[in-house]
Amino acid sequence: MSNGWVLPDELLRDAPAYTPRPGELADLELLLTGAYTPLTGFMTRADLVSVSRRSRLADGSPWPVPVTLQVPAALAQGLDVRDPARRTLVLTDGEGAPVAALEVTDAWPVRDGVAGVGGPVRRLGDGGHGPFQRLRRTPEEVRALLPPGRVLGVIADRPLHRPQLAQIAHAARTLGAHLLVLIPVGEDGGGGLPPEALVRSVFAARDRMPPATLVAVPLSRRREEISDALLRARVSAAYGVTHLLSTGEMLSGAGLRVLVPRELAYDNRDGQWRWREDIPPRNRRLALSQAEIDDLLDRGFPLPEWHTPPAVAKELVRARPPRRYRGLVIFLTGLSGSGKSTVARGLADALREQGERTVTLLDGDVVRRELSAGLGFSKADRDANVRRIGWVAAEIARHRGVSICCPIAPYAQARATAREMALTAGAGFLLIHVATPLEVCEQRDRKGLYARARAGLLSGMTGIDDPYEEPADADLVVDTTDLSVDEAVQSVLHHLAETGWVEPRHPTV
Repeated sequence: MSNGWVLPDELLRDAPAYTPRPGELADLELLLTGAYTPLTGFMTRADLVSVSRRSRLADGSPWPVPVTLQVPAALAQGLDVRDPARRTLVLTDGEGAPVAALEVTDAWPVRDGVAGVGGPVRRLGDGGHGPFQRLRRTPEEVRALLPPGRVLGVIADRPLHRPQLAQIAHAARTLGAHLLVLIPVGEDGGGGLPPEALVRSVFAARDRMPPATLVAVPLSRRREEISDALLRARVSAAYGVTHLLSTGEMLSGAGLRVLVPRELAYDNRDGQWRWREDIPPRNRRLALSQAEIDDLLDRGFPLPEWHTPPAVAKELVRARPPRRYRGLVIFLTGLSGSGKSTVARGLADALREQGERTVTLLDGDVVRRELSAGLGFSKADRDANVRRIGWVAAEIARHRGVSICCPIAPYAQARATAREMALTAGAGFLLIHVATPLEVCEQRDRKGLYARARAGLLSGMTGIDDPYEEPADADLVVDTTDLSVDEAVQSVLHHLAETGWVEPRHPTV
């Protein structure tokens, strides 16, 4: 690929624009900074064939994983790879600001409605915005800062507790190496933390590290663990790393010496971290698992100082407060007439009476009128409606509020997207399946929808001629067939109290 092309301003003004998905935007930033050298753009079909067969690019350069861009097929059809005036695609960030221009040299169908496009990219604008921009240096800038000699790389995709810090110190001392800490700042900073919180937690541990250079890198985790590890090793090498501290052996072969550390344990005789086998079992205390750390934070218990430096613990508590103070999306799904809206209203009233939470109710009918006016009831429109609800709910929860949603939400993928939005915002997500049977819902039929559907006067009715995909991942199942509204609401409140989202309360009135 060649990126020596120059576009007149008028071509950029007239070029179509597209916002890539978060992982593709991360790849784009790494392409633009040179961290993906020798790649200078998104892969073409020739590159993809070479990588899939030999893990090499078409020009013979080794490369571990595909770096691709997918766009709507209709957008790709409007491009002409043979016409310089019609092969430019402007790539924007999530807010619509231009980030780069892509010269499309290849386009091909991927699946129904989706096309792949490949070609070189060049940066547009001033290089982006957001927290900790000063840390987002290019590989060339970082290499210029590093002292000569060995460089120990650490990818800090989780907060650094005492066992990790002890391993880092031991490796740096053994190698006599300068420490380079790469902090992934993709969409999810790791450990359930937003990226800026992960950066703060790593900085909070800096006084426990050897002399170090810290860099924020827009890495997003890929589904294939081995490919993800190889790609991260590749990026580390671009930043000047010579030795990489890893917990997995699959990173070898990326041009780096890979150190796989032995397991450490806490020695209660003198408060030091040593190799596990060097400590008698009666004096040995193992590191906390991520699940144990999350449980302590969720319940509001302090992280033990023997395991976590106080400054790191403080940042983690700020970013992940106890559940009773954290934002939460409560998502009720079920058939029309199942009682989900009635339960949602009763739940909202009960939480407002307690006065501990700011509560927002996103009722399905109100959302359809105010937020999703104009959408129909096709699968695409139903999914768009749930995505809109999920986004608004996640933003409410991001700011520590409780959002209660009660759309029908018949499709599992749309519900999963809503859950992902909430978790990405650092909030909790509780999926409640109001599992009242269809025959009971039809008997209620307060709006007359089932009767009209049975008479052939209404199409696309969920449960009649449109499917409802029952949740396999519901956190709570409620059937209102034989429950009063108050009993159903109390079952939800009991679950919230049992899981730590609200304080247990007894009626006072």
